[in-house]
Amino acid sequence: MTTFYHDGDLPDGLDLGAVVAIDSETMGLRFRRDDLCVVQLSSGDGHAHVVRMQRPAYQAPNLKALLTDPKVLKLFHYGRFDIGMFQLHLGVITTPVYCTKIASKLARTYTDRHGLKDLVRELLSLDLSKAQQSSDWGADTLTPEQLAYAASDVLHLHALRTKLDLMLAREGRTELAQKCFDFLPHRVALDLAGWEDCDIFAHSWS
Repeated sequence: MTTFYHDGDLPDGLDLGAVVAIDSETMGLRFRRDDLCVVQLSSGDGHAHVVRMQRPAYQAPNLKALLTDPKVLKLFHYGRFDIGMFQLHLGVITTPVYCTKIASKLARTYTDRHGLKDLVRELLSLDLSKAQQSSDWGADTLTPEQLAYAASDVLHLHALRTKLDLMLAREGRTELAQKCFDFLPHRVALDLAGWEDCDIFAHSWS
C-alpha cells in the first residue's frame, strides 16, 4: 500500500476510475465554524491519495471536477458530513454518491453499530486504529501517523460496498438504498440551511 501526498489539489491527469472512495478531515464537526483540512481518496486498488487543502482559498480544480463528475460514483462513509463540507468550502455539490453508513443502517438492522470501525471489523475481519481521529488536521505538516490514518479511512470502502450490496439485495432494499443516496445532497442542503439538528419528517417539531 502506498499513500500519495498532494498539496492543494489532485495532480493533473490522475484517473481514479469509475468509483472513488472519499473521506475528509476537518478542524471539528461544525459546519461554518470548522475548516476542511484534508481530503483523502482511493480507487480501490490498495493505494490512497491524501490532499492537504490550501486554506482559505481552496483552489482545487481537479478535486472539484472529480466531485462533480456525473460518470464517477463517490463512495463515502457518512457522506452527509463530507458532502456538506465540500459544498461549503469548495463550492460544489457532490454527485452521484453512495454511503456505506446508510447502506449499513438499511441492511444490518440486527445492530446499532454502524461506525466504520465496526463495519470493517465485522464484514472484513480487520481492526482499524482511530488513534489519530482527533489530531490537529490544520497543521502545516501532516505526520506519518496522520497520513496512515487518513488513508485507512478510504482503503476499505470498496470492499464494504460489495458486502453491503449483497446484504441489501438479500433484504430487498437495494432500490430504497439508492433513493436514500440520491436524496443525500438534498439532506445536506437542509443541514446548511439550518435544519442540521432537526428531522423535518418527524411528527414532533423541536
